[in-house]
Amino acid sequence: MAALTPTAAPAPGGTPRQARDGKAVRVRARRRPRVWRGAVLALAGLYFLVPLLSSFVFTVHTPGQGLSFAAYTGILSAEGFTQSLLLSLGLAAATIALALLLAVPALIAVRLGAPRLRPLVEIVCMLPLVVPPIALVTGVTTVLRWGPDHLSRTPLYQTFLAVQNESFPVVLVLAYTVLALPFVYRSLDAGLRAVDVPTLVEAARNCGASRPYVILRVILPNLRSSLAGASFLTLALVLGEYTIASLLGFRPFAVWIVSVSGAQARMSVAVSLLSLLITWALLLLLSRAGTRAVSATPAPPASSAPSSSSASPTSPASGKE
Repeated sequence: MAALTPTAAPAPGGTPRQARDGKAVRVRARRRPRVWRGAVLALAGLYFLVPLLSSFVFTVHTPGQGLSFAAYTGILSAEGFTQSLLLSLGLAAATIALALLLAVPALIAVRLGAPRLRPLVEIVCMLPLVVPPIALVTGVTTVLRWGPDHLSRTPLYQTFLAVQNESFPVVLVLAYTVLALPFVYRSLDAGLRAVDVPTLVEAARNCGASRPYVILRVILPNLRSSLAGASFLTLALVLGEYTIASLLGFRPFAVWIVSVSGAQARMSVAVSLLSLLITWALLLLLSRAGTRAVSATPAPPASSAPSSSSASPTSPASGKE
């Protein structure tokens, strides 16, 4: 009877007590990173939310008068708000398009045909981080002043005037494209490193696809998240850039906020908060565009062993005539 009495099976790594102790240690080891992770996230949330809440309280609370939302209700009727916002959004769209048109073909060509030129392309794209914006705008101003004086009798004279049109200053698009090159390059380079571009191109070319078709239908869909990241970084740069636009005499959204802050401080802070919300909303849209819709399809059932009736009549197991 003693032999028939059930006993606890020992754990693979030792006795049952040792197994329980090891499990408890692993649970404690898993809880520690979670606690630290939550603490870091809480501190980061306070770091970002406390200034925003303080700014919001400043816009709605007037000492001696109580709460008032006049700073928000008067934004749409403020002079120059709509024009400056639409101008910044238009400049951002043009800058994103131009930067991607320059960077995507160049990086794909370097990746496929001349990988040794990658360090040179990286250095060229990173130069705007070394050159300060004040030096860049000084050079642009010098060129814009030199052109009309020396090219007044040539067709380029009208070009210099057209790029400085106040309704849509193309010169700002060119300057912003130069400033956005480092961010666009880093985002696209990370995406190209994660994709086996030569294999994809070779497979598509073997199937008879042309080079434009390969770029548009094979490579770009695999770079969707990288394109969305580069677009968002460029958008944030254009919406927040002040130095170049101010020194060149134009009035996009960032310059308008600073110009309003002198007379209406609460409205300028309210507009700044709304600009953050607009940027976050556009970030969500771009991130939505950069993710693929994955259909939740059930896994196919496991294939069963072939029955004897489905065996080929010409198999070696078949009997001889």
